[in-house]
Amino acid sequence: MGLFLISLQKQMSIDTCEDQVEMADCVVVFVLDKITNLLAEEATLLQGVKHDIQYIKDELERMIAFLGVADALEDGDAEVKVWVRQVRDVANDIEDVLDESMLFSYDHHFRRSCCLIAKLVFSIRNIKFRHKLVFEIKAIRSRLCNIAEGHQRYHYKFYVPEQGLSSNRAYDTANDRRGDALLLEEAELVGIENPRQQLIGWLVEDDPRLKVVSVVGMGGSGKTTLVKKVYEDAAVKKNFNSLAWITVSQSFKVEEVLKDMIHQLYEEVKQPAPEGLSTMNSNRLKAIAKVFLQSRMYLLVFDDVWTIQAWDAIRYALPDVNSGSRVILTTRLFNVASFSSIETNGYVYELKALSAEESWILFCQKAFQGNSCPSNLENISRNILKKCGGLPLAIVAVGGVLATKNRTNIREWGMLNHSLGPELDSNDKFDSMRIVLLLSFNDLPYYLKPCFLYLSIYPEDHLIERNTLIYRWIIEGFVKLKEGRAVEDVAESYLNELINRSLIHPVQYNDDGSLKLGRIHDLYRELILSKSRDDNFTTTTDEQNVLWPEKPRRLSIHGTLGNLQVKRSATKLRSLLTFGIADAQSLSCISQVLGSSRMLRVLDLRGAPLEMIPETVFELFHLRYLSLRNTIVKKLPRSIERLKQLEILDLKQTYVTELPVEILKLENLRHLLVYSHVSYSYLPYNCSPGFKAFRGIGALRALQKLVYIEATPGSGILREVGMLSELRRLCILKLRKEDGRIVCSSIERLRKLLSLNLKSAEEHEILDLSCMSSPPPLLQRLYLTGRIVKFPEWMLDLNSLVKIYFRWTRLTEDPLKYLQDLPNLVHLEFLVGYTGEELYFEQGKFQRLKLLNLDKLEGLRRVTIGEGAIPNLEKLVIQRCALLESMPTGIECLLNLKVLEFFDMPDEFIMTLRPDKLGVDSWKISHIPEVYYTYWRDSCWMVHSLKAKCNNQISGHSGAVTRTYGRRNSL
Repeated sequence: MGLFLISLQKQMSIDTCEDQVEMADCVVVFVLDKITNLLAEEATLLQGVKHDIQYIKDELERMIAFLGVADALEDGDAEVKVWVRQVRDVANDIEDVLDESMLFSYDHHFRRSCCLIAKLVFSIRNIKFRHKLVFEIKAIRSRLCNIAEGHQRYHYKFYVPEQGLSSNRAYDTANDRRGDALLLEEAELVGIENPRQQLIGWLVEDDPRLKVVSVVGMGGSGKTTLVKKVYEDAAVKKNFNSLAWITVSQSFKVEEVLKDMIHQLYEEVKQPAPEGLSTMNSNRLKAIAKVFLQSRMYLLVFDDVWTIQAWDAIRYALPDVNSGSRVILTTRLFNVASFSSIETNGYVYELKALSAEESWILFCQKAFQGNSCPSNLENISRNILKKCGGLPLAIVAVGGVLATKNRTNIREWGMLNHSLGPELDSNDKFDSMRIVLLLSFNDLPYYLKPCFLYLSIYPEDHLIERNTLIYRWIIEGFVKLKEGRAVEDVAESYLNELINRSLIHPVQYNDDGSLKLGRIHDLYRELILSKSRDDNFTTTTDEQNVLWPEKPRRLSIHGTLGNLQVKRSATKLRSLLTFGIADAQSLSCISQVLGSSRMLRVLDLRGAPLEMIPETVFELFHLRYLSLRNTIVKKLPRSIERLKQLEILDLKQTYVTELPVEILKLENLRHLLVYSHVSYSYLPYNCSPGFKAFRGIGALRALQKLVYIEATPGSGILREVGMLSELRRLCILKLRKEDGRIVCSSIERLRKLLSLNLKSAEEHEILDLSCMSSPPPLLQRLYLTGRIVKFPEWMLDLNSLVKIYFRWTRLTEDPLKYLQDLPNLVHLEFLVGYTGEELYFEQGKFQRLKLLNLDKLEGLRRVTIGEGAIPNLEKLVIQRCALLESMPTGIECLLNLKVLEFFDMPDEFIMTLRPDKLGVDSWKISHIPEVYYTYWRDSCWMVHSLKAKCNNQISGHSGAVTRTYGRRNSL
């Protein structure tokens, strides 16, 4: 019989109905892919039901186009909502049957070598299972017939008009509500003056070229309100002789937009519009608009533009005749804003959330009619306001609701604080806000909806790690393979789309400009929590829950489970994630759940008080993602070999230092992360222990990340590393000089490598990299630790390099001359990396460098920055450079430098920076907003702001001091 279904987990690239499912439901698409693969297999277990499965596939394909329509209609139609839920439920049940078949086949495979009696018992089980399978599939077929009949009954509701889905009543209602923003009184507006003045300045500046000014921000941020106030400004109107305001929206139809614009333009000059306008095509309309505007100095506003295609359809009607004309465009999408403005040398204004102070003023205006907040309500009011995240529409809506509540009954206010999500669904006063938020969700293409809904697993205000999120999306099956692209790259493009749509807000970036940490707005989180719960997509539970969720498929546990009565049955569970589990009782409950969750694909127990991995984990045949990060697990048992489907094993920040050889049987393993960082004030040489590697690791051909492995003498590991052609990230520890030739040879074979970390066995052990001539061409991050006798000249060819660390390399020759022409270098650090007396940044070099750290360069006396060098440097850190005589020459020319910090530098050096007669170098740094000098004292960092202490006695470290902990001195 064989493992006839194992390949299903590997093949998720079928393009079934892809052209028809722009808005279709991911669950059905995912199951269709599985069925398509299954029908291509000669599955012994499925004899007798193959025709039923083919029928199920055909029926789902017929339904899938209507799911897109239904998805947009279901919020306003109870019958359609029930129909959609039935389709999703039957799709989930189909997946359950397929996964059970796969699991049974796996059990059979591992019992073929058993004794005769065991084989006999299993044969009986086999017969019983086949009967059960046939019964379930036929029952599903019957259900699907009934669902199809239901579709026929509701067929009239699925009629798709010519202009498409975007004409439904939700969008029409949203467009009606947009008018409300245009009627606000000046007194009601908060935080608008600075952006208003900025936009007006751009509109009236003395430049005759046509310019497009794009205002971008998330829904409800006040874009329309701001632009309307600019549009109505007297100075603006005086500057132009033709003005028009055109609302574009998702229901965009180019002919209607052009007709609206033409009518407004002719009406303004009191002329009748051209005859036959209503029947003209878009080309004729564009020609009329262009002729009219040719001799005018015009200002046009296109409000609520959703696509680049929409802007493309409009822009050819706008002549550029050096008349000083301007176009304002509002949008939720960064790519639309950027595209429309850059091609005209225009401007992009990102409308940020209101500050805490501005939010409070607006809130009090709405909730207390401009009066101050009663003291008994201030704390709870600020908690409620925090959920609004500085979004004006939300603050106005929430404030309006609270204005109707009894101010002496704090319980009423507390209920809104704790149940804002249900209030969004049920309270009519939130309709406007809900519709605005839903517009962004409904506009998502089908492949992004599950990715966005998945964010509901995270607790409120939780920082979302880019890599972890991408891996989970892939394992969950949300990411469709595209020819010629790695699945990780496709997943990253999904993430960038959500950022572009202002649905994920970046908090921290990587050096290459990609997202490192992000956050979702609280109100969008409430929205997707509600939708995920309704669709049984994800379920979250915490100490406030008293009932165990019914048939959860993805379960996210936040904190302790409290008194929650855990049901042992969780057979449909596919993902289990924990956040902040700290008590043994909750951990025990989770172990119970694992015992009945054999279909689990994702298990993330990071941070749990776990010393040993529950044995039930190794019965999870479908498991593809296992994270034990930040637990106190010390050993990985040999039974890890049972997890044949495992792709990601995350043991970061655990106590595991050795892996069993059985891990070599995990042929699908792509990420093997085994290391821990120990916190120190200053990084010691041996600070990140890895794991002892073993012969045979070259068999794990799917590996993409391998960190941190220790080079064992005589094991042949270094040669085998060169066999791992899919590697993107590699870290090797405890290298010796004699390993140089083999290491270089292996690394040259890793053509997909993006990150490389090499470290010698001891501080003074030579790290020999001289034998490399053809380094990995895509390398972006390079960390070299250990003595290097001669600078590796092959680094000059690394045009993709973004970050370089030199640690204990003790280079004797100025390395800057080798690095200065790397076109993408952003981040450069030295720690005992150079022994010379001077570092010289040549004129005009290091054009993209933003971060520079010079630590313990014990011979360094001078740093010279030539004219035009490192012009984009934003942060400079100088640490423990005791012989440095003065501030870097030329630092006064670094106008983009935002932060300058010194760690444990001599008092005499700091004195030269005093902004008085003693500070001979103070003028050089007067333009830098933040300047600190910091010392390690009493197990913490003592941080002094030089700007704030200019009148204090520096050598005595008097005045206010900030204490901080952790790796402050790391960029």
